[in-house]
Amino acid sequence: MRKLGLLCAALLLVATAAAAQEHPSTEVVAGYSYLRANPNTSSADSFNLNGGAASVAFYPWHWLGFAADFAGNHVGQIGSTTVDNNLFSYLFGPRVRLPGTKHYKPFAQTLFGAAHATGTTAFAGAGTHNSFAMAVGGGLDIPVTRHWGLRAFEVDYLPTWFPESATGGRVVQNNLRVSTGVRFRF
Repeated sequence: MRKLGLLCAALLLVATAAAAQEHPSTEVVAGYSYLRANPNTSSADSFNLNGGAASVAFYPWHWLGFAADFAGNHVGQIGSTTVDNNLFSYLFGPRVRLPGTKHYKPFAQTLFGAAHATGTTAFAGAGTHNSFAMAVGGGLDIPVTRHWGLRAFEVDYLPTWFPESATGGRVVQNNLRVSTGVRFRF
């Protein structure tokens, strides 16, 4: 019985020491966002949007975190047509830190949420529309100091399901989003 008690005490001590190695952290990233839109909902061809992106991620464990990602992109001209289109995305989900070094930190993520389009032509025609959206991708962070660094890049496949203007049915739009920015870690 005494050996069992000593064994339990030793396991508790080791587990406490191992848990102390995990320091929860939070990171905030803000920067530029490029979106290659493939609307499939109007007569518009694929086009480019520019804007900004921000994300907040909480890491209760060193390798696994939960992210909230927000982006807004705008286009003023598609081909020779002047337009005023915006796409906003609000996405949430898990982010996994992949093995890296002190010089680079790769990550992968799968986020789910919504997209909100406003404008004159693209993404389901004129007006405002909401859609389910998701992002699957990853990126690379470059630490500069302990508390800040650069998001060298983040690349995501960003499908949305806006209604098709001709039929009213929902069609998948296969978009590509690339962003970069500054990363703050707490």
